[in-house]
Amino acid sequence: MKQYGVMLIGCGHIGCEHLAGIYCQDNIRIEAVVDVNAETARRTARQYAARHYGTDYRPFLSDPAVEIVIIATYVASHLSILKDCLAHGKHVLCEKPIAASIDEGRAFYEAVKRASSQVLIAHILRHNQSYIRIRQLIAQGAIGELKLMRMVQNHHAMNWSRYRRLLEDCSPIVDCGVHYIDVMQWFAGCRVCQVSGIGASLEPDSKHPNYGMITLKLENGCIGYYEAGWSRNTASANVKEFIGTKGRITLTMRDHRSQDQEEGDLISVYHSDTGVYETINLQAPYKDMYAQISTLIDMIERHTPGNPTIEEVYSAFCVAMEADRAIREGAILTLEQPSF
Repeated sequence: MKQYGVMLIGCGHIGCEHLAGIYCQDNIRIEAVVDVNAETARRTARQYAARHYGTDYRPFLSDPAVEIVIIATYVASHLSILKDCLAHGKHVLCEKPIAASIDEGRAFYEAVKRASSQVLIAHILRHNQSYIRIRQLIAQGAIGELKLMRMVQNHHAMNWSRYRRLLEDCSPIVDCGVHYIDVMQWFAGCRVCQVSGIGASLEPDSKHPNYGMITLKLENGCIGYYEAGWSRNTASANVKEFIGTKGRITLTMRDHRSQDQEEGDLISVYHSDTGVYETINLQAPYKDMYAQISTLIDMIERHTPGNPTIEEVYSAFCVAMEADRAIREGAILTLEQPSF
């Protein structure tokens, strides 16, 4: 079994989640961790047995021991770091969203397409077993023709300083929305063709609207909505519901179950023709970081397509950016999806 040397850039919340899921795996070696805060980098290196740490990632790019780079920095830096990594022949796992503007998003996509290295974007729900099972149920016709998808992901931002910094680059509709727009297109098997939305700034020191609700129409006629808010004043909420002509599927994550949390995630399938509820319990890590990096390793070793592909990532990104524009302009936008 080949062991891959990994460097993490960005030792914040999501960066450490990456390390927690992979550092003890036999085919992973944490070669370096990097953060602009030297003490944060030092502590993270100690916690996850990294061989080296520092405040500048660039010297490590010349080290052949570093083969995979995880980019877990703020979104505005993703493109420049990606270009540096690719110039040194490194494979990359980059956190979403790929960029904070349409122009940089296109440049990111084009850089990946030109690269000889493999690049995977961290749409972690693609590697979540509960979402994979729901997609299979929909494809098998468990609820008939898919007609409506309801998604809510609101955060009670107790650590407001963390969220305020995230909001300097983009709104929750972009930052988190790329996940759920991708899920909608993945489940429906087609692209979003129309989007509209409303939003609000619930905090006086938020650069971007920190609450938004968008409505989507997909090419097959299915509709969906996504609600996202980060605020000290919003309650946490998590709704994942998929409704078809013969019933519905509801996902309740383990941590949101009122009882039986030890059973894992709860998938409830209602069959309207019989009135029967089918219950599926799944032990599924919400963020399966090792499954995700294993996908990148498969891409490296077997040249398998990404999951999602860079085309799927870019499509969801463009929809999220247009949804954000729809909120700002109060418009209903008909989308022309990018051609590949």
